[in-house]
Amino acid sequence: MYDLIVIGGGPAGLTATIYAIRKRLNVLLLTKDLGGKTNFHLALPWIEDYQVIRGLEIVNKFRNELEYLEFARFNDSAEKIDKKNDHFHVSTKGGTTLEAKSIIVATGARQARMNVPGEKEFTMKGLCYSALSYAPLFIDKTVIVIGDDDLALRSTGELATVARHVYLVCAGNQVFDSPLWMKLQTAMNVTILNGHQVVEVKGDKFARTLVTKDPSGRIAEYEADGMFVEKALRPRSEMVKDLVELDERGRIIVDCANCTNVPGLFAAGDVTNSYAEQVLIAVGEGAKAALSAYEYLLPMLALTPVT
Repeated sequence: MYDLIVIGGGPAGLTATIYAIRKRLNVLLLTKDLGGKTNFHLALPWIEDYQVIRGLEIVNKFRNELEYLEFARFNDSAEKIDKKNDHFHVSTKGGTTLEAKSIIVATGARQARMNVPGEKEFTMKGLCYSALSYAPLFIDKTVIVIGDDDLALRSTGELATVARHVYLVCAGNQVFDSPLWMKLQTAMNVTILNGHQVVEVKGDKFARTLVTKDPSGRIAEYEADGMFVEKALRPRSEMVKDLVELDERGRIIVDCANCTNVPGLFAAGDVTNSYAEQVLIAVGEGAKAALSAYEYLLPMLALTPVT
C-alpha cells in the first residue's frame, strides 16, 4: 500500500513526485514516459536553443533524480482507477493492480492532429502545437495557425503582436462572439482563411509551405516561417471518467489546491481545467497537488524522526 501514486511523468507528475519524496511519503510514479511533452521542442533555422525558455532545466533535474531513484517508478500506464474502502486501486495496462491512500492524476492531454501528408515528417521542424510557448520567436516573421476554436484564436492574437503576418486557417466558416475575433478581422497583419481545408505540409529540412483547398475546391499554397496546429487538446482522463467530475471537454475539474470532488484524489497539469497549457504552469500545479496530498495524508502518517 503506497501513501501516494502519481500517474503521468510529464512536468506536473515529475514535480509532484519529487515534492512527495521530499516529504518522505511512500510514493510511486506510474508512467512509461519521463518528461512528457518536454521531450519535444520546436526546431527553427534562425533560432539557437539557448534563446528559448521552456522550463526544461527544472524538469530535467527532477527527471534525473527519478532515474536515479528507480524504486519510485513503475514502468506502465494506468487503465482504470477505483476507490474501495477509502483506498484507491489502480489497474495498469500490463495487468498489475496497485493500491494507494491517495492519487495524483497528471496524465496530460493529447494533441489533435491534422492527419495530412507532411505533418508527421515536419512535426517540431517548423510545425508545432503550442504557439503560446514560441510566439516571441516569430518577430517580423510569417506564421500560419490552423484551428477552429478559441485556442486558435488566442494563438493568432498572440502571434499577431510580433509577427509580420499571420494566416488563420479555419476548416469551418467560423464566427466568434468575442472582442479578439473582431480585432483580428480588422488587423492589417492577419488573414483569416475561413472554410479552408489543409491538404498537405511541404518543406525541405523544415516546414515551409501549407497547401489548402478553399470552399470552391481551389488549391492554394501559403509560405511561412512557422506553422502551429491549434486544435482543442484531448485530456487523458479516461481512467477516472466514472470516478471524478469532468467538464464539457473531459478535463478533470480541480479547485485552487488541485483537489477533485473525490477526497484523496488530486489532479494537475493539462488533464485539468486549470488555465493555460504551459510547462511552467504544470510544474507549479504539480507542486500544489503534492502539497495538498501531503496535507490530506498527514492524519494517516506515522511521524518518526530521521535517524
